[in-house]
Amino acid sequence: MNRNIEPKAFVVLLFGRSFNDSFRLHFRLLLARLEDHGAQIYFFEPFLDFVRESLEEEFSFSGSFTNSDDLPVNADYMLSIGGDGTFLEAATIVRNKDIPIAGINAGRLGFLADIAQEEISTAIDSISHGLYNTEERTLIQLRTDQELFGDFNFALNELTVHKRDDSSMIKIKAFLDGEYLNTYWTDGLIVSTPTGSTAYSLSVGGPLVVPDANDFIIAPIAPHNLTVRPLVYPDRKELTLQMEGRGGHILVSLDSRSVVVESGLELKISKAPFVVKTLRLKDHSFYNTLRTKLMWGADKRN
Repeated sequence: MNRNIEPKAFVVLLFGRSFNDSFRLHFRLLLARLEDHGAQIYFFEPFLDFVRESLEEEFSFSGSFTNSDDLPVNADYMLSIGGDGTFLEAATIVRNKDIPIAGINAGRLGFLADIAQEEISTAIDSISHGLYNTEERTLIQLRTDQELFGDFNFALNELTVHKRDDSSMIKIKAFLDGEYLNTYWTDGLIVSTPTGSTAYSLSVGGPLVVPDANDFIIAPIAPHNLTVRPLVYPDRKELTLQMEGRGGHILVSLDSRSVVVESGLELKISKAPFVVKTLRLKDHSFYNTLRTKLMWGADKRN
């Protein structure tokens, strides 16, 4: 979706955990540019505590929030300050609130946090003028007969199943819409969204998938069969995993959140009924990110 509107005062949410000393000046610039545009700033409460200690100076803000329930109803967007891990945490706060998230990279490599430190000033100017696009990102939904992840059983990047207790492999039976797919003898299994295709799935040989593809990826971790390869399947299908492990315990993760479960638990994985919106500057794109972050085209012949 393209937006071209006149500059207006806006409500911005600032989410983060911490940042290093080298980012302090960039953060001061961020606050200054938001103030220049008359933004009403709301901080994630733990991040506000860190910023107060880090800056050791007064700064203005309109309020704070701690969870999804106390977000301002008129919030225009959220800025995630950190890396991709911080961005994933930000998504657990925004949830289905229809608030676009933009990521300011305070670390190193970032696919979701794609606004570089040196772009902060121009990025805030562009956003205040509506010069950005929003993209809808699909999430994974997990269903089990236990409440493993409380009231938010969703993942923006991936669901991971991994062995826990010993060096033995685990056995995972997989079914798509009830039809038997395969039995994986492996260290674990990653079920990834298109957004997560550049994350853990990529590191085990999974394919890159454009963000607006209607697909999920199954990528085994160190499978004990060389013919087993990552599989892309339509996200309209439900994937069922039945897990067995000699150790008796298996680690299940949704993005950065993990729980240990008993062997034998059945997982049902499907497309979430809502999306997370990301905010992307108009001169940024997924393909540009591939070239800059993964150094595509770094060839003397180009």
